[in-house]
Amino acid sequence: MYNLVTLNNGLKIALEKIDYVNSVSVGLWVKNGSRNENTYSNGISHFIEHMFFKGTYNRNAKQIAESIEDVGGQINAFTGKESTCYYIKILDSHIELALDVISDMLFNSKFDKEDIEKEKGVIIEEINMNEDSPEDVLMDLHSKAIWGEEAIALPILGSIKTVSSFTKEQILEYINARYVPENCVLSIAGKFDIDKIESLVEKYFGNWKYNENEAINHNKPNILHNHLFQEKKIEQLHLSLGLNGIEMGHEDAYALILLNNILGGGASSILFQKIREEKGRCYSIYSYLSSFSNTGIISIYTGLNPKYSLEVVELIKEEVIKFSKTTISNERLIKGKEQMKGNYILGLESTSSRMFNNGKSTLFLNKINKPEDIIKKIDSIDMEKIQRVMEYTFKNGILNSAYVGDKLDLDGIKSLLEGDITLFKSDNNDIIV
Repeated sequence: MYNLVTLNNGLKIALEKIDYVNSVSVGLWVKNGSRNENTYSNGISHFIEHMFFKGTYNRNAKQIAESIEDVGGQINAFTGKESTCYYIKILDSHIELALDVISDMLFNSKFDKEDIEKEKGVIIEEINMNEDSPEDVLMDLHSKAIWGEEAIALPILGSIKTVSSFTKEQILEYINARYVPENCVLSIAGKFDIDKIESLVEKYFGNWKYNENEAINHNKPNILHNHLFQEKKIEQLHLSLGLNGIEMGHEDAYALILLNNILGGGASSILFQKIREEKGRCYSIYSYLSSFSNTGIISIYTGLNPKYSLEVVELIKEEVIKFSKTTISNERLIKGKEQMKGNYILGLESTSSRMFNNGKSTLFLNKINKPEDIIKKIDSIDMEKIQRVMEYTFKNGILNSAYVGDKLDLDGIKSLLEGDITLFKSDNNDIIV
């Protein structure tokens, strides 16, 4: 049973009642992430996410964690480019506790100046940890290659410089502007009493004041043709190649998912079979989709011995060109649909995944995507949609790329991908002339 209601203050509540489970997942979604920042405030969304766990006027940091963990529950949060989510999974008998804790964090956090300074150190270590992960460095570098100076290219964690500069006043000003009910969704999925849930939500979130802030509409960013290399003393070269994708909620999204699965979605995919199984040039290779409110990208990732980099980039380029000219057989189309439906249905077995799906779709699309609607969209994929997506995405070829490693044949990559390649420093990403 699904229900989408809106409180008088503008807060949307996405409800999915699942009677056969004994748990419930509660998530507060905020339409705010690193894309809402600038070069001076970069990282503040993620910093605020951390600070909501540092203590309220009712609970200290340890008590926030204990209140949920002592009854066997889980509490966590994450920040993305366009959203932040605070969530709890707990036995259904403790649903009011989950609502109490999330609302307490939201409305009663202290933002003690000493805690702010302490958390700067924690997040700086998180940034340092990120720097030690070539895959994470690569993702941030590829974002720069794709979107350049657009806010969507900013790293979610921010930089050591920006994080060190945050003040209590700056944090509170940002929260007052972005953490408003009309900019949020409370998603609840699992076992609960449908007759009591709305009054419970009203009890804990009904006094949240409506704020007539202007909605932020992001300009559609251009997909750039940049190729970036960041030197790092590591054994492998990690690379990411970018192609046109499509935005979140697009009518052809499921056709693109199907095509992506064929190209690089698993061990039976074209890229895995060619580059790993046939050529033996890498351990890991896959493609994946990143869709945002008005833009999207397809990324192809692999890590390999630097001496094979030109060979592998050329092989990937050839396979993408070959794939873009392929006519998908009816048999392969049916197989692809069944794979998608199986993956989707298996993912529904967790109340957390249902809460995430419902919260995100309500936040960005103003609706709950019900399973029967998703299955219907998958079944509706036909050759016309496949060809339309192929024209817009894979037939445009590789548009941008990023590389992290000890060495790279710059002239070779330039020749293969027909574009200049820019070197970046590994410490602060300033361009080397």
